[in-house]
Amino acid sequence: MEDCMEMELNLDLLSLETNNAGKRIKHYSSSHKILLVGEGDFSFAACLGRSLGPGVNLVATSLDSKETLQYKYSGAMANLIVLEELGCTIIHGVDCGSMSQHEDLRFNFFDRIVYNFPHAGFFFCSENTSFVIEYHKELVSGFLRNAVHMLTENGEVHITHKTSHPFNKWGIVELANAAGLRLLAEVPFWLWDYPGYANKRGDGRRSDESFPVGACSTFKFKRII
Repeated sequence: MEDCMEMELNLDLLSLETNNAGKRIKHYSSSHKILLVGEGDFSFAACLGRSLGPGVNLVATSLDSKETLQYKYSGAMANLIVLEELGCTIIHGVDCGSMSQHEDLRFNFFDRIVYNFPHAGFFFCSENTSFVIEYHKELVSGFLRNAVHMLTENGEVHITHKTSHPFNKWGIVELANAAGLRLLAEVPFWLWDYPGYANKRGDGRRSDESFPVGACSTFKFKRII
């Protein structure tokens, strides 16, 4: 009888461990070591943290300083508190174009490196203007050139990006190929898959406002062998 009870207890513990190890949200698992790049108000990071649970191996970074976040985003401080309570790592002042050399990221490797809606900033002209598109492409290229050196053996780089005109002129797949990455999959992106995530403009007087997502995808890349 005692042996049966002990066996049942061990099975319960195994089931609990399996469930904890297997928590997922969309493309991300609690077993992944995840790097988030270019966070705005950290609502995406907080969403992943809450979904994957305490102790998740999540590093969330922003180009902004903590002081800048306070006046740019109304919800940033609350999201940072959530991440701190979950034991996530938060790093401010991280430039995606040199992040592989950042003192807190050097010699770190990740299973998933994620950059949602990369954008080089707003200019006094249309997004369709050629030099504006080039600025955006330079930003994405710099990110990809760094990310490729920060992946684990089976790691992936994820970029969520609008696929409508003129954003489709950025040539995300071609930029990735040039950086040594190949397209693994293109998956439609839906905001409702990430409860609590509020995409932000991130620049200018309207930095705390959301923008229409429209047609967009998450592009998944792996290193070219």
